[in-house]
Amino acid sequence: MKKFMKVMKALSDKNRLKIIKMLQHKEMLCVCEIQSGLGLAQSTVSKHLKLLEDAELVIYEKDGLWVNHSLNYKPDNPYSATMLGNLRCWLEGEHEIVELKKKLPGLDRAYICN
Repeated sequence: MKKFMKVMKALSDKNRLKIIKMLQHKEMLCVCEIQSGLGLAQSTVSKHLKLLEDAELVIYEKDGLWVNHSLNYKPDNPYSATMLGNLRCWLEGEHEIVELKKKLPGLDRAYICN
């Protein structure tokens, strides 16, 4: 039951759901790109990402100075896998998600992370 609760807690926040949706539409993002897309402080984004990582929904990979975050499509937690699959379709028509998707092409770390 702990694994289930961890996933549900991670997905119980609007901004964490938005991060998941961002990563579904743009395969890899750094903290500053997520920060720019959501208009949140860097520390807030980092805390959200940590909760998503703990729930095995998001993974990260270091690439030089960058830390790239992406969805974890091979989690050990079966609840994470199920929820990521369901979230592919869920919320797509929500106004906030539609508006967020419009911002994604402009999120370029070369310009916003300097």
